[in-house]
Amino acid sequence: MLPIHTILFPTDFSENSASALELACALARDYGAELVIAHVSPAPVPAVADGVTFGLPTGWEEETKAELHAVRPADAKIRFSHQFVIGNPETDIIEMADKVKADLIVMGTHGRRGLSRLLMGSVAEYVMRHATCPVLTVRKPIAATPRSGDVAGSPVLV
Repeated sequence: MLPIHTILFPTDFSENSASALELACALARDYGAELVIAHVSPAPVPAVADGVTFGLPTGWEEETKAELHAVRPADAKIRFSHQFVIGNPETDIIEMADKVKADLIVMGTHGRRGLSRLLMGSVAEYVMRHATCPVLTVRKPIAATPRSGDVAGSPVLV
């Protein structure tokens, strides 16, 4: 069995991230690992309209931190912490994984293909290519369905 002591869960607050959180929590529970819930927010840029520059938005950092702190495991037995960084999601997730000595990164992905992937890029793909630890990506919600031989009514991740 892999020694997993720390799991990094970077979130962008999307539905796919919520699904990845369920899996990250299950792994943290099963391995007795600490879960580091993280968000890397790009720095806001001033708005420009008709040559007039408007100031930076206010309160976004506090709102984002509050949204991050609302992300937590449903199981109170799971040890967890939060990390918030303003910067570049691709590179800062890699740096954070090294800093917290993550044994595994669990993250959601939008599963873009073709032109949209080429134009928009993929944070998850960058992380998979550059992380020094294993990366588990979750593209779709995980369905809890019973398998043959399981106790009736007990959810099983497949």
